[in-house]
Amino acid sequence: VQLVESGGDLVQPGGSLRLSCAASGFSFSASHMSWVRQAPGKEREGVATIATGGGVTYYADSVKGRFTISQDKVKNTVYLQMNSLKSEDTALYYCAAGWAQYTYWGQGTQVTVS
Repeated sequence: VQLVESGGDLVQPGGSLRLSCAASGFSFSASHMSWVRQAPGKEREGVATIATGGGVTYYADSVKGRFTISQDKVKNTVYLQMNSLKSEDTALYYCAAGWAQYTYWGQGTQVTVS
């Protein structure tokens, strides 16, 4: 099983980034996929989840209206489009298989808003 994230970067407040997560080695189409972030000194936070079967999405209140999770089933890839970024969005962003409880994790990609 592999989850490989990419797309993290340094961006100014108000800017945008798109994170990607390429998944392999498990049944992508019958699962939930999530983006989870962790900032230094803060609790881990699940920010967005997509039910890969039906495409239903869920968002944390802190990102609702600014972030969009999506998927490409052909590429087994999940995306996180992040707009109107704030300094408090600075964190290591992980792709994870599951919803609230996670089976597999990627290595993380750093997003810094400054």
